[in-house]
Formats: sequence, structure tokens, C-alpha cells
Amino acid sequence: MLIPRQTEILDLARRVGRVGVDELATRFDVTPQTIRRDLNELCDRKLLMRVHGGAVSQSGVENMEYGARRSIAADEKATIGACAAKLIPDEASLFINIGTTTEAVAHALLQHRGLMIITNNINVANVMRVHAGFEVVIAGGVVRQADGGIVGEAAVDFIRQFKVDYAIIGTSAIDDDGALLDYDFREVKVAQAIIANARHVILVADSTKFERTAPVRIGHLSQVDTFVTDRCSARTIRRIAQENDVALIEASLPREQSVGD
Repeated sequence: MLIPRQTEILDLARRVGRVGVDELATRFDVTPQTIRRDLNELCDRKLLMRVHGGAVSQSGVENMEYGARRSIAADEKATIGACAAKLIPDEASLFINIGTTTEAVAHALLQHRGLMIITNNINVANVMRVHAGFEVVIAGGVVRQADGGIVGEAAVDFIRQFKVDYAIIGTSAIDDDGALLDYDFREVKVAQAIIANARHVILVADSTKFERTAPVRIGHLSQVDTFVTDRCSARTIRRIAQENDVALIEASLPREQSVGD
């Protein structure tokens, strides 16, 4: 049986998608340590899933409102976005797929010149279309209401027409064996086409992705050239990156401390 405070925390997480330790401590007038114990117990019962600074609904991040997904590790995503953007030269062509972290990269790229961007992400297109020096090309297909992602066979066929310099891809979860996972098989097919048609693939994912799982396989870490995250404490992921010549960049660390540079 849950105590009343834990029941209310669970209900709140299911409504808004994410709950934070500090906000809950203020709301219930208890210490952060008490809230952490509550969250840990709810996570042990598989009712919530722990993320940095709080927890998210275990019903699945794929069902979370896009705005709530943006708020998870928002600072880390901005740091990752800025770091990944530095890897892209001016006058490059690139794919950017669906995701809040890839959207952070799009914002960071606004200081560049002469980019050609092909995307199946309406949010990315809206961010980048206002730049007079950019050519923005958007895929056709079914628009997913939840997040503005364009998915389906039409989007896959569209992506296959191009061969670009760089691909910026995100993922919903990263398994211990290096598998890149997502929730929607239609989105996965688009991501696979993007990987296959880019000369250099950059995976961007914050460290909460190591704590999640998802049912559909996009591919494997060995298929990317560069992995940009805020911090990687998973030894297996470090080993896989090293064995497959994947440059692992931890954006929250000084560049000289990042693995794979």
C-alpha cells in the first residue's frame, strides 16, 4: 500500500509526465531526502522511472506531452546541442530526426551559415526555416500529433533520395548492449534510412536514456561515428564505443577529458 503522499506524487506524475524532487519537497513541506525515498520506492514498484532530479511516469515517455519531454534534462540537452553543433561545419548538408535533443541541436546551429537541412521533425523545420541562409527540406508522410514527427513509408522513401554529410539522430533508450531503441516502429524506419544515407552519423542523447527501455530497435551504437551525451557512467557503453571507433564526447566534461577525441 502506498502512503497518501506517494499516491499523490504518482497521480501528479501521470498527469504532467515529470515530477522534480525540489518541487515535491516544497509542495508537501518535507525534506528532499524524504521525497527521494518516496520516488525510489515508487520506482522499485515500477510505477515511476527515475531521471536526474526527479522521476517520470512509467507508462512510457512516448505517451508524455512533448513539452514535458523537453523539460527532462533540459540543461543537459542544451549543452549536448551546443557541443554537437560545433562538429558541423558551415555549408554542410545534414539530416535531423525527431526528438527534443535533436531540436536542441537545431537551436545551436542557428549561428551557422549555408546549411541544407532535411528533417522529418516539424519543430526543427520551424526553428530553422527563419534563417535566410538555410535551405530547409521537410519530409512528407503522416504527421504524428503528439510531437510533430513525420513518419511512415512516404517519409522513408523521401529520405532515401539524399546522401548528406551529417546525420543528427536521437533515441529514446540505449541498452547495455549498445542497442538504440525507440517506441514507434514507423519512426524507427525513418531513423534507419537516415543512418544509411549519411556520411557521418552523430547520436545525441542525454544520460537519462541509459535508464530507460523501449521495444523497437533502431540499430546499434557501433553504427554511429560520434556519440554526444552529457555524461556516460556506463562502462559497457564506453567499451562498445572504444571497440568500434565511436568518438564518445561527454559535453558536461572539459573536452580533454572526453573519451574518443
